[in-house]
Amino acid sequence: MGRYGDLNHERLTKYGFALGVALFVLGAAGSAFGPAVAGPLPGWEQTLLFDSEVAGILVAFVSVFGFGIVLPLTE
Repeated sequence: MGRYGDLNHERLTKYGFALGVALFVLGAAGSAFGPAVAGPLPGWEQTLLFDSEVAGILVAFVSVFGFGIVLPLTE
């Protein structure tokens, strides 16, 4: 057993990256198609969609580097 218990690094990396991509795609699609479907979006919705895009990029990179590169090297 490794230092951090029984972590499945491949699964955590794959699902973390998929979560990041999903956040980014939903934020980008909402920003692009939201005004066409629902009319002008309020400021808080635009901020939420933009933050979703940024969080998606960060989650994708951190999951790949954290679970895919750093944690396996420390065991």
